[in-house]
Amino acid sequence: MAKRYDAIVVGLGAMGSAASCQLAKRGAQVLGIDRYAPPHDLGSSHGDTRITRLAIGEGAHYTPLVMRSHEIWRDIERATGTDLLTQCGGLIISSTNKSCATHVEGFFQNTVAAAREFGIGHELLDAPQIRSRFPQFAISDDEFAYYEPAAGFVRPEACVHAQLQLASTLGAELRTNETVLAFAPQSNGVTVTTGRAVYTADKIIIAAGAWLPGLLGDAYAKPFKIFRQVLHWFDIDGPAAPFEPQNFPVFIWELQNSRQGIYGFPAIDGPQGGLKIATEQYDVTAEPDAACDVGSTDVAAMFRDYVALFLPGVSGRSIKTATCLYTVTPDAGFVIDRHPESERVIVASPCSGHGFKHSAAIGEILTDMAEGTDPRFGIAPFGFSRFA
Repeated sequence: MAKRYDAIVVGLGAMGSAASCQLAKRGAQVLGIDRYAPPHDLGSSHGDTRITRLAIGEGAHYTPLVMRSHEIWRDIERATGTDLLTQCGGLIISSTNKSCATHVEGFFQNTVAAAREFGIGHELLDAPQIRSRFPQFAISDDEFAYYEPAAGFVRPEACVHAQLQLASTLGAELRTNETVLAFAPQSNGVTVTTGRAVYTADKIIIAAGAWLPGLLGDAYAKPFKIFRQVLHWFDIDGPAAPFEPQNFPVFIWELQNSRQGIYGFPAIDGPQGGLKIATEQYDVTAEPDAACDVGSTDVAAMFRDYVALFLPGVSGRSIKTATCLYTVTPDAGFVIDRHPESERVIVASPCSGHGFKHSAAIGEILTDMAEGTDPRFGIAPFGFSRFA
């Protein structure tokens, strides 16, 4: 007889690797499947770094998730000897004249409110204080900032690899370069059909990122849109030290006179690694498997419009570029819920551009749901029903 699993996890990126790790840690029989071989650069869980911050401007209900994720990543670091989380501080810059929104309106004010609610250490800086502390930024006189010392970045490829390594060590079966074609819930389980085989489990967790809408079908795919984002690494003029993690925080900048803000990271790979800077676009949707080239014209426009005026120590020389897929809902919120037609199908789409920082804790939530227990954190804000 074919083996029956307690849970099948479809997609082994940020959320799927975390869920596979936590399920295996609790002794479940787990099968993880991915169409590629994670960590890879074809989805949403790559790009060397992801910002992590404890006070969440998208809503205070996210803060407990990222706080728990930090704890889990420290545990995984100890278990694997891997460097996952760097707390170099985080700076959010805004002004009353900002013309862009970061995921939600009131992002800056929400961040401050969350910090106060959860007792997260922070400072509020005016323009002279920003210039004094972080002269790398070309600040306008009417801009101000929120600074959080415990913020920083995680390394997405390392996080995915470490969690899959632990999952495998604890007994999870991982099938990579295998594409899930369909799933079928029944009264006594779920069958999953791939290009190679048919598998059976008690529960299925679908954490397929940009490929999720295609698996859900038209009836439940409507809330999700896919947007491709471009990541840039620019060279540094002069010494790299002012931009290294001990001197330069991760940052989010709600710009004036621009529809888009920017975000970025310290130079983590020394003088030749460059500074990673990006913006976000929500105008042109994408297909997950479509190829995308970043041309020299795109690089030049990014530097001209979003780098040169704001980070004068950064050069226009492009070191590299990459693309990343966001799976975005109308409110930029997550979907973590049971499928409306089956309790055996768990849907996880925390991919709206701010999900990675929460992923380790979401792995625990998905494990609770698969085991039929109440998640340790509330998931009511993440339900399908809000799109009805």
